[in-house]
Amino acid sequence: MDRKFGYLILAAMLSVPAVVHAQGVIGGATTGAEQGAAQGSAIGGPVGGIVGGAVGTATGAVKGVLGIDQTARFREQVLREHRSSYQYNKPVAVGTVLPKQGVTYYRVPSGYGIAKKYRYTIINGHTAIVDPATRTIVQIID
Repeated sequence: MDRKFGYLILAAMLSVPAVVHAQGVIGGATTGAEQGAAQGSAIGGPVGGIVGGAVGTATGAVKGVLGIDQTARFREQVLREHRSSYQYNKPVAVGTVLPKQGVTYYRVPSGYGIAKKYRYTIINGHTAIVDPATRTIVQIID
């Protein structure tokens, strides 16, 4: 039983990074893995670290498209580009669907590990990563 559990954890750990990388969210996954492994080790020892790392990887991948270590650099690059801000009369949050017209989307520069399908825009002075196919905000960079 313990051996099967170990193999299951190992398989999960090996498959998650490949899936996460394919979706272009490696930055958030890496941060999640590091934090999850540290918290899991503190609570459950070595096995807790393994489980925490796998869970943290998945959680970090879902939290955002850019990893924590990339957000400051991305924010600085966007500020240097001096893009105009679209004024939106509703609250801006992850999950907000933006209007069909009026919003300008820009390509995310290479080097951030973001899937090519995502774009960024400036809404009410906030930089937002958006899925342009659905116009849904997936991350806000503040």
